[in-house]
Amino acid sequence: MKHIAPLRRASVRTLLATGLVTGLALTAGCAKSEDSSGNDKASAQQEDPGQVVASPSGGSGPSCTIDSYGGAKVDLKSATVGFSQSEKEANPFRIAETASIKAEAQKRGVKLLTSNAQSQFSKQISDVQDLIAKGADLLVIAPLNSDGWEPVLRTASAKHIPIVTIDRKINAAACKDYVSFIGSDFVEQGRRAADQMIEATGGKGEVAILLGAAGNNVTTERTKGFEDRIKEKAPGLEIVFRQTGDFAREKGQSVTENLIQSKPGIKGIYAENDEMGLGAVNALKGAGKKPGDVKIVTIDGTRNAVQSIVDGWIDGVIESNPRFGPLAFQTLDTFTQGQEVAQDIVIQDSSYTESNAKADLGKAY
Repeated sequence: MKHIAPLRRASVRTLLATGLVTGLALTAGCAKSEDSSGNDKASAQQEDPGQVVASPSGGSGPSCTIDSYGGAKVDLKSATVGFSQSEKEANPFRIAETASIKAEAQKRGVKLLTSNAQSQFSKQISDVQDLIAKGADLLVIAPLNSDGWEPVLRTASAKHIPIVTIDRKINAAACKDYVSFIGSDFVEQGRRAADQMIEATGGKGEVAILLGAAGNNVTTERTKGFEDRIKEKAPGLEIVFRQTGDFAREKGQSVTENLIQSKPGIKGIYAENDEMGLGAVNALKGAGKKPGDVKIVTIDGTRNAVQSIVDGWIDGVIESNPRFGPLAFQTLDTFTQGQEVAQDIVIQDSSYTESNAKADLGKAY
């Protein structure tokens, strides 16, 4: 059983009491490796009402310690942490994710090295190797793909460098090749999206899936959860179209333009992230469709997608919270002090519908 880390919509007062309030930096990260420290003033901050708040330890699932992983205890305050971002920071999810990591490093006074792979997997591998060469004692990686990490894992293992992955998993052995994964239950996200699609369509008609990028567990698991739930609960909904939109708005728009030409009777679109869903909205507008003509359900929880619920174009959004900074650093701190951490730290995400979108718009990122 996985360790479930609750995502609390806490008040600022409560968050201050737990010491887990973090700023949300308003500027995007740089495309190449850069040094930053606790004195970095380049990132503006604001109190973040949607912060992931959880404990890295506990639960009944497998755990990991520094003794079982290999290596010596480290004082996080004197360590250098390397962070590898996978994708171009045009996506609000990635902007918020990087901002959260930077803000928490600044708050803790920890030296941070950052890199951005610009959506190129070969670059991410070389980026992480470069972070290690520059002296990173600990690594936080947002993987672009789940496979192909062997060169990094060999180098990190030889130097006993702990790795925490966020948002996406790598296909490797927990507590051997990496310490912990922190992220959402993507299969469950797909199920919840299916539930919203069933409600929006009445459980009948033809629906399409805008698939995420190939080669990572997020796409595979969000697809599985959606398809399994549709098969189980709504046999009257027929999935007649599946095509990748690469998690990008432009691609989501072009795929949807083709979709409405080839399947003019399409009743619903499940987009595996908000950006593709917003691209689908653009395509429907361009085709002269009206809000509600095609039901759209997406995953992420960006401000633009939640606003589109308010505007009537999107019917539901399942949240996937990117604010991993405090939990990632807390996990590293707990681990490097010799305490147990869970190998899978799975957060519970919220959701947005017509009933709460307007009131909760400020919680979106």
